[in-house]
Amino acid sequence: MGPLDALWHLLNFLGPAFGVTALASALTKLLWRRELATVRWARLWLWSAGVASVVTIVGLAWLGRDGKMATYGAMVVGCALTLWWAGFGPGRR
Repeated sequence: MGPLDALWHLLNFLGPAFGVTALASALTKLLWRRELATVRWARLWLWSAGVASVVTIVGLAWLGRDGKMATYGAMVVGCALTLWWAGFGPGRR
């Protein structure tokens, strides 16, 4: 496998995490517009994308393969908790 193939594998592995967090961050900013006026979208996305990426890697290591529904469920829960933490909880600045 060449370096370009390895890059595509990595991007496809992390694609669901980045896509779910981008959609969730945008919907969070849209639904709670007034409450999150001071919190930037990029901050919400970076925190939740980081957590979703870690959950995806842990799911791969624990379950032995990627694409399991348990990993996707844990990714959604981790994303939701991180968005709460960064937008409404103690992580809000």
